[in-house]
Amino acid sequence: MAIETPPRSRPMRTVLSDETYSKIREMVLNHTIAPGERISIDGLARELDVSQTPVREALARLESEALVVKEPLRGYAATELLTIDQLKDLFEFRGVIEPWAAARAAQRITDEGRQRILDELESGRTAEGLDIDEAYQAMSEHDSRFHTLIAELSGSEFVKDAYVRTHCHLHLFRLYTVLKTWMKEAREGAEVVSDLFELYYQPKSGFLAFKEHQQIADAVMAGGDQAASQLMLGHIQNSLERFAPTMTALQNGQ
Repeated sequence: MAIETPPRSRPMRTVLSDETYSKIREMVLNHTIAPGERISIDGLARELDVSQTPVREALARLESEALVVKEPLRGYAATELLTIDQLKDLFEFRGVIEPWAAARAAQRITDEGRQRILDELESGRTAEGLDIDEAYQAMSEHDSRFHTLIAELSGSEFVKDAYVRTHCHLHLFRLYTVLKTWMKEAREGAEVVSDLFELYYQPKSGFLAFKEHQQIADAVMAGGDQAASQLMLGHIQNSLERFAPTMTALQNGQ
């Protein structure tokens, strides 16, 4: 009896699609593809030495992350940077759902949930000691995972999905990329913007945002729903206050 072997093309196709997605995503985040820039599917396929199919698949995934937009008859373009008003709206939205999620997570916490929180905090600590670029990216990724985890531990798929769809940390990371460009160009005011970003995470003192995460985590793991809610709200408000001046500086061209 002949033994059937699974086709080899499927995993190879999956790997190719994932690699293409990762490369295009990086190009959008580091502004190799600039905010608002039209995206040529054929051009990307030639540049990455792939067919148009994995490029189209990658762009569809990036559209779901709000990193690219698709317009009828015009194709894809990289998403524009958030405006100040959009940034405020985003944080106001988070200020409504995330404190509730933190309280619910505290009410529903289990030993498994506590371990998942501890594991994520341990992962976040790896950013300490990295250089500023790597540290910022590592903290941004930890930031996203931590907030997603708290939303998940609330037990509400609706709230988790609502948070994930904001893609807040991807948008904020793109702002940091603008900062790096400014610094390289030595434009007037670039040092001011750099100081504002350093204020956001305060890497020299152990990352301010990470310390706030630890406080929220302690409250959730202890079952303190009111404390968890208040700490989460304070964390989100602090984040907005730290980022809003940066947005103003960037948009005013200082």
